[in-house]
Amino acid sequence: MTQQIKSKQRVAEHGEVFTSEREVKAMCDLVKQETERIDSRFLEPACGDGNFLYEILSRKLAVVKKKYKRSPHDYEKNAILALSSLYGVDILLDNAIACRERLFALWDKQYKAVCTKNCSEDTRKAAKFILSRNIVCGNALTLKCVDKNGQDTDEPIVFSEWAFVTGTQMQRKDYTFDELVNGDDSVRKIKAKKEQLTLFDEPQPDEEGKFLKQYISDYRRVQDNG
Repeated sequence: MTQQIKSKQRVAEHGEVFTSEREVKAMCDLVKQETERIDSRFLEPACGDGNFLYEILSRKLAVVKKKYKRSPHDYEKNAILALSSLYGVDILLDNAIACRERLFALWDKQYKAVCTKNCSEDTRKAAKFILSRNIVCGNALTLKCVDKNGQDTDEPIVFSEWAFVTGTQMQRKDYTFDELVNGDDSVRKIKAKKEQLTLFDEPQPDEEGKFLKQYISDYRRVQDNG
């Protein structure tokens, strides 16, 4: 995280300036308790190549290791849960790809260190699939996906909510970002009363466009529901 700009052109065209490591850590310390909750969800609407998400994942995985290092199965399951709680949007495709790669490299390094010979290629594929759903190339202002040139498309940004429902079964629910952000007035008033705002903690309204699909599968096979 030493380089704060990639080029003057990118700064001029996109206002791209990356937050330094010192500031990232200081800002995460302001919500330290949440960064150390395995299932606490974070969304970075201009994630760049993932400086904030990388720091948060580091903290979450440290907690997972401390709690579950003696059980490879429990570590694996909770490491997947930690990864699935992070979301990012960036308008530049190379940033979104770099963010996914950085987060997976960090996750996989810790996974190998703890689980060693118990590591599963299916679980690695699941981790990559989750990142492909959670780190999106899009415009967080218009809530639309963008093309390779950073121009808005007609496709809405869609995020997936991940949660364990029983044993090794993981549930995925897809929602449009637009409905999650805007919703209706009654939903926003309920959210305003909560101590912590999250993307997915409200009952599903019936409006077309918010809730899209639901899948349930073993957490090692979530990629089968592409």
